[in-house]
Amino acid sequence: MRIFRNIQDCCDFRKPVVTIGTFDGVHRGHEVVLSALNDIARKTGGESVVITLWPHPRAVLQPEGGNIRILSTLNEKVMLLEQKGIDNLLVLPFTRELASLSPEEFLRFYLVEKIKVRTLVVGFDHQFGKNREGDIAFLRYFAAQNSIDVYQPDAHLVDGQKVSSTLIRKLLEQGQVEQANTFLGYAYPLTGKVTGGSRIGRTIGFPTANIEPEDPLKLVPAGGVYAVSVLADGMWRQGMLNIGWRPTINDNALNQTIEVHIFDYDQDLYGKNLTLAFHFRLRDEMKFSNVQELKQQLERDAMHARLLLASVNMKQ
Repeated sequence: MRIFRNIQDCCDFRKPVVTIGTFDGVHRGHEVVLSALNDIARKTGGESVVITLWPHPRAVLQPEGGNIRILSTLNEKVMLLEQKGIDNLLVLPFTRELASLSPEEFLRFYLVEKIKVRTLVVGFDHQFGKNREGDIAFLRYFAAQNSIDVYQPDAHLVDGQKVSSTLIRKLLEQGQVEQANTFLGYAYPLTGKVTGGSRIGRTIGFPTANIEPEDPLKLVPAGGVYAVSVLADGMWRQGMLNIGWRPTINDNALNQTIEVHIFDYDQDLYGKNLTLAFHFRLRDEMKFSNVQELKQQLERDAMHARLLLASVNMKQ
């Protein structure tokens, strides 16, 4: 997959078949659009082109809200799109200036003049341009005036629900990682750097690595204990993870922590990057009367997590 970081770097595409979107999460709903994109490109002898926006539009337009949380970092999005077999990815820097373009201005400059689009593929709820005024009706009108074919696949339903990034965010915020993964089509990932901690876990047989997410806008699932897989030293390993405020230890009550214990592994990871994949939620975070009770619960959690992860392909 060829990657372009601005419109000036491209766009000598052969019979380009184009889709535009944020593609946060690159989930099963997006997969319908991307599959159609690739199919049409093959049938017409053209190239598939995904135009995505970065940073997330809400992070630019509503920064004061502070509540936008993304499913995919840019690196994750690039990797996921490459796995879908996309020929070309154009990452458009999203700015207030770009947001101020009318739908017609955006289409005429980027798609007609620069990319010379032949076919445009859009999702079931696609809107774009200033104030999201560009909808499927406008697209069809504009396309007819500019000899562009437009294709809109039906919404993808899973368990009777339309798959969307908004729905997946809500599920993760509620700790429902298994359902979120069903809609994503893969285990929800989080990458971050190992930072220093109190090392109390090591004294009770459960050394942990404290994780600081690489992107501060990355959505962290609801607090609790999870069964996870961990990419460490180039190998996927089983583990369990706690998100919360460590109420039993209570030495970090003001800041939420992400701590992962990797089974059968005891190497120094300080300063290294780890990638986590969330598979199952085991329980809520709990406060225990003493550290011994905490240790006993961790032993039960570890046994439970190992049983659940036995069915997970660690090759990811």
